[in-house]
Amino acid sequence: MQVQVQASRQTRSKVPGMGGFVARWYARMRGSAAQMAVYRTQAAQLTAGLRSGGEVLEVAPGPGHLAIEMARRGFRVTGLDLSRSFVQIANTSARRAGVSVDFRHGDARDLPFADESFDLIMCQAAFKNFAQPVGALDEMFRVLRTGGTAIIQDMRHEATQADIDQEVRHMQLGWLNGFMTRLTLRVLRLRAFSQDQFERLAAQSVFGHCAVQSDGMSIEVRLTKKGRASEKRAAFDDASTA
Repeated sequence: MQVQVQASRQTRSKVPGMGGFVARWYARMRGSAAQMAVYRTQAAQLTAGLRSGGEVLEVAPGPGHLAIEMARRGFRVTGLDLSRSFVQIANTSARRAGVSVDFRHGDARDLPFADESFDLIMCQAAFKNFAQPVGALDEMFRVLRTGGTAIIQDMRHEATQADIDQEVRHMQLGWLNGFMTRLTLRVLRLRAFSQDQFERLAAQSVFGHCAVQSDGMSIEVRLTKKGRASEKRAAFDDASTA
């Protein structure tokens, strides 16, 4: 089964939200020692070069592990999730970690923030489930400051079973959790976007473009909000090299 992204299509079928027992199970699975080490490394890499005290938004942070690690590094972090269970879990985890993160309930299609509010926007392992992916990108563009970047990290549609198996091994889960995770990822792969599809979505959005990198099971998409001056310079450079 291949997911198609038509030029005029901006909505996808919804998937059930994660709440209650499922949300708590996911939070425990993603909170293992091995996973937390990964989040610490990611927090350092993703915020490298960001101004001191910069404002970060994580869209769909789930249990909030990455957002909390970014807050530990001195950034002002906000997390917005559609699952009320995740919001509650994330707020509890932030209090226990002794950091301040504004976790709140909300929808990626209608971000409850003013224009130009954030220096960096993160969305990890959730974009494939958005009902209106182009609308979500447009909202990210709106609340992102000029010169800021939105980073989407997710599963890629081209991921093989070997890629999935390797990813789960790195998570160092027990037998049952490993089995359940592999099964879940096989299903989610059907919804995941390919590199070409991400590029078409970016072209349909206000961003207009993106940079994509793939590695094993994962794909990373970077979208930069360029100002008028940089846009004019880019157009001049393109014309000069034509």
